[in-house]
Formats: sequence, C-alpha cells, structure tokens
Amino acid sequence: MYGHDLKSVLRSRIDMRECRGRLQAGSQSFFAASLLLPKVYRQPITALYAFCRLADDEIDAATAQQSALERLYERLDRIYSDRPGNCSVERAFSDVVLRHRIPYALPAAMLEGFAWDLDGRCYESVSDVYAYSARVAGTVGVMMAILMGAREKEVLSRACDLGVAMQLTNIARDVGEDARSGRVYLPSELLAEHGIRSDEWLQEPVFNEAAAHATRQILERADGLYRRAEWGIRQLPLVCRPAMFAARLIYADIGREIEQAGFDSVSRRAVVPQSRKGALLIRAARAATTSGRRDRAPVLNEVRFLIDAAVEAGAAG
Repeated sequence: MYGHDLKSVLRSRIDMRECRGRLQAGSQSFFAASLLLPKVYRQPITALYAFCRLADDEIDAATAQQSALERLYERLDRIYSDRPGNCSVERAFSDVVLRHRIPYALPAAMLEGFAWDLDGRCYESVSDVYAYSARVAGTVGVMMAILMGAREKEVLSRACDLGVAMQLTNIARDVGEDARSGRVYLPSELLAEHGIRSDEWLQEPVFNEAAAHATRQILERADGLYRRAEWGIRQLPLVCRPAMFAARLIYADIGREIEQAGFDSVSRRAVVPQSRKGALLIRAARAATTSGRRDRAPVLNEVRFLIDAAVEAGAAG
C-alpha cells in the first residue's frame, strides 16, 4: 500500500511538472501572474491551463484538424469518466474537474470555440465576437473562479468578463498574425464603417484606417470589461487577488502598447516589456487590498449559458 501511495505521489509530481512547463512555454504573462498564487490554487489552475494549451496545440499541429477535434472530445469524455489516458495533462485535469465539480459544459464549450475556428466562421457583430470569446476564454475565467471557490452568479459573471476582455485583447494584438493565417476576428460591421469588407481586406491585410478603427473599438470594449471584472476579483480569497489583478493589468497593458502604436497590430505585435511587468505586479498587490464599489452590471447575454451551468453544478454539489 505504501509503495502504491508513493508511486501515486511521484506520478502526480511528474504530471504537475509537465503542466507547469506547458504554462511557462505557452504564456509568459499568465505564468508570471500564476507565481503569485499559493500552491493550493496554483496547481489546479496550472492543470487547467495545461489542458487548454494541449487542446489548442493539438489542433494547430494536426494535418486533419477535424479529426484532432474529435479526439479532444474523446479525451474530455475519458477525463470526466475518471479514466484518463496515459498522459500527464489528462491525469492532472481529470483530478481537478472531479474534485472541484467543474461541469462538462465548460470545457466542452471551449472545444466548440475551436470548432468555430475550424469552420472558418466570420464574425459580423461585436456580439458575435463576444460569443466566440465566451467559448475560448470566458470558459477559462469561470473555471478558474470555481477553482478559487467562487460559485455565486455575480462573481462568476465578472470572471467571464475578465476572460472575454483578455480574449478581446488577444484579438486586437494578433490582427496581422491572424490575417496572415487566413482568419479575421475583427467584427465585419466595424470594418464596414470605413467601407472595407472583411473578406476583401483578408486578401491583402494591410494596416489602414478601417483596421485601426476596429481595433480601437475592440480595445475600448475590453477596457470596460476589465473594469467590471475588478469587483469580482475582490470577492475571491485574498491570497488569489494579486495574481488575478496581475493578469488583468498585464493584459490591459497590451492594449496600451497597441494604442501607442496608433492601433497598428498588423505590421507589429505588441509586447509588454519585462521592466513594466514588474511595476504592474506591484500595482496588482496593492489593488488586491483595496475595496471597490459593487458592480451590478448584468451578465453578458453571450456568456449566460456558462454561468447557468456553473451555478447549477455548484447547487448540485
């Protein structure tokens, strides 16, 4: 029995080391923020991120991407059946979702967002972009909040706001990179305000007034959601708040970099300098100890299904 327990402990450590490596390689910004978390929260969140990274990487690397997506759904079924495959990330994530009662609907919605990418879906309106962002990032925000003990509807809503805001920042930062890969996430209606059709612009993705206008509009909406998220962060355990404020501030600062470049993220990619990240981490620690006004903003319609699933799972537990 002792030998079996020791083997399980060693395997768990190896699994977590693999997950931590995926986090560090996949997002330096989020990795830096995660270091502010106590181990009891950092480990499950690292396992969550590792699964998200694994899913994204497997689809990007596959020659038959639809088949890769189907295999990811099979992985998810194994994880929720408590029979993960011989994979460090699967084992670690399975332990997390079962221990913390994360509803299947949340990671499944994330995979649905990946399916939208494979379908080459276009986004006509800002609401359409919100719906996509809810799936690929709002899901992560809700799951992280659950791992920190949140189950209240208002707190989970603000966690979704943070996830959606971060995805909007990603979209604004990666306009040129996405376009060169044949994707455009800027809403067609915003480009059309300057007489540009998104499909035509995609044929020759150059920085112009239309791209600057759409990027600015997306960042303005992200900034509003970042502000809404602050009340929710302050409802999390005190030891979790510095990390979440750090993620909020560092990602928002990417937007400031884009703004300083005249909203040109076609010919360049915004990066927050390491020197400024240190200052933002200090600001995050200070923000974590301050109080804020309760935010009563309604749940975004596009994320409501995620909140309902999380609240229902919490009530069932």
